[in-house]
Amino acid sequence: MTQEKIRVGFVGLSANSGWAASTLGPALVHPSVRDKYDLVAVSTTSEASAKASAEKQSQAVGHPVKAYFGDASAIASDPDVDLVAVAVKAPYHKQIVLKAIEAKKDFFVEWPAGTSTKETEEIAAAAQKQGVKSLVGLQGRNALVTQKVKELLASGVIGKVRSTNVIAHHPREINYHVPYNFEENAYLLERKNGVTMFSIAVGHQLDILTHVLGDFASVSATSAQFYPVVTILGKDLKPTGKTFDAQNEDHFAITGILKSGVMANIFWRSGYSSTEGRRQYIWEIEGEEGTIRLESNHILGAFPAMIESELYLNGKKLEGHGNGVVTVSEAWKEFATGKGSYATIDDAVKHHRLLDAIETSAKEGRRVNL
Repeated sequence: MTQEKIRVGFVGLSANSGWAASTLGPALVHPSVRDKYDLVAVSTTSEASAKASAEKQSQAVGHPVKAYFGDASAIASDPDVDLVAVAVKAPYHKQIVLKAIEAKKDFFVEWPAGTSTKETEEIAAAAQKQGVKSLVGLQGRNALVTQKVKELLASGVIGKVRSTNVIAHHPREINYHVPYNFEENAYLLERKNGVTMFSIAVGHQLDILTHVLGDFASVSATSAQFYPVVTILGKDLKPTGKTFDAQNEDHFAITGILKSGVMANIFWRSGYSSTEGRRQYIWEIEGEEGTIRLESNHILGAFPAMIESELYLNGKKLEGHGNGVVTVSEAWKEFATGKGSYATIDDAVKHHRLLDAIETSAKEGRRVNL
């Protein structure tokens, strides 16, 4: 018997710009999942953008796609939609996802799944009450290279893992957060919106680390702010003359013990120029008999949910890995089949609590048990 496709209504899938247009949407029609999903409707903020998106997606899927705009209630209540995908700014996650849950629809929502732990917990509680399934955009755990790392660890090739070390860089050239930020994305700079460098970049990386090595038992952290003023840039990359007083820390040193007994050491720095030799991302997993290393010098290398790292086993490079679209399609596939370990809204709650614990430790100068 042929499995019926999951019919998707996508909120925030524009025709041309953004992560949804470049990666999330294309991943739905990737060969690995095209037999499992059918994009049937889109919803954006305006009628013009909705029609443009529907026209583009209709060509991609080979049949007409409905266009909704404005309030997300219409797409959530559409009887032809089985799953509502939400890829909008974080301040709108909760209100849109709750409408999908009220309609008893399964949902996808981008990380951070709300602006705070409280909002994410409210989404999780509503989902549990209605009995709907969830998928959260923490797709780095589904990357082919992450899967390979888990295979290597399971094989015992490096022996018992004792420690892990991460060094990561959020470079100034991407013009997000500090010391430069595009004016059209100024909302990133307000702490209340929940999309800081810490919550997004560090949050994604911690999901991958804990997916591979297990959850934290305790954490200790130190944070610092070296860029107190953010220069606002226009689309032409030139300063607009506007500045913003930074509300968030831009450096984090995190240590802790995982429940598996592994000692973890993680250092994130932000804002430096990506001069030659600057190492963007290194993750080492140290076993008693060997070492696994993931490394990337791509300008977005510290975002392994977007850019796959190079993989080394005992210093020797292993060939073959994917890209952002492949990574997201793997998450979509796991959700459709119910096999694997895709991230859910409960995982999102767990990671928000971990991030809270790290911030508490940094603020109060003490170890925090989880």
